Amino acid sequence: MSLKSLQERAGVAADGAFGPGTMKAATTLLKLTPIRAAHFFAQTSHETGGFKAFSENLNYSADGLNKIFPKYFKNAGRNAAEFARNPEKIANIVYASRMGNGDPASGDGWKFRGRGALQLTGKANYEAFAKYLGNNEVLENPDLVATKYSFESAMFFFERNKLWAICDQGINDAAILALTKRINGGTHGLEDRKVKTYKYYEYVK
Repeated sequence: MSLKSLQERAGVAADGAFGPGTMKAATTLLKLTPIRAAHFFAQTSHETGGFKAFSENLNYSADGLNKIFPKYFKNAGRNAAEFARNPEKIANIVYASRMGNGDPASGDGWKFRGRGALQLTGKANYEAFAKYLGNNEVLENPDLVATKYSFESAMFFFERNKLWAICDQGINDAAILALTKRINGGTHGLEDRKVKTYKYYEYVK
C-alpha cells in the first residue's frame, strides 16, 4: 500500500493509518510547509478514498460503459458487452490515441492508466513525471506510481499546475474551493475536503 510506503520512508510505524504522527513525518519528508501539507494531504486523501485506492478501477459493466464512456462505446457503435468487466480492454479503448498513448493495439491505455494519489494518466504524463524524477523508472515499471511514487506524482501535479500558490493563500474555504475545482474539475466532495484540510492543519500547525 502506498501510504505504508510513505510511512516507512518517513520513519514512522507503517500501519496504514493516517494520524498526527504520519502527517508530521510526511510533511518533513516531502519538505512541505504546514499549510501546503494540510491542503495536499486533504485533497489526496479524498481522491484516494482515505488513502486506500492508488490505481484506477476500470471494472465496468456494459451498462456502465455506455453511460460513462458513450463516446467510445454506444456512440462509436462498439458492443460494450464485449468489454464489460475487462479493465485492460476498456483502458486500451478509452485512453487510446490521446495523452501521448498509441492506438488500442499498443496497450498504452492499460500500461499508463491512472495511478497515484491524484491519478497520473497517459504516456505523455508518465514521461513528464519521469523527467521530474530524473529517472525512467516509472516508464519501465508504471506500477511504481501506485506504490513507491504515489505522493511524488501528486506533488508533480501540484507543481505542474501551479497549485502551491493556491495553498499559500491559507487554510480557508476559498483556497479549498479553488484547489478542488482545479483537481476535480468541479466541487465533488467539497465538504469532505474542507473537513480534512482543517483537521490536518491542526496536526501540523
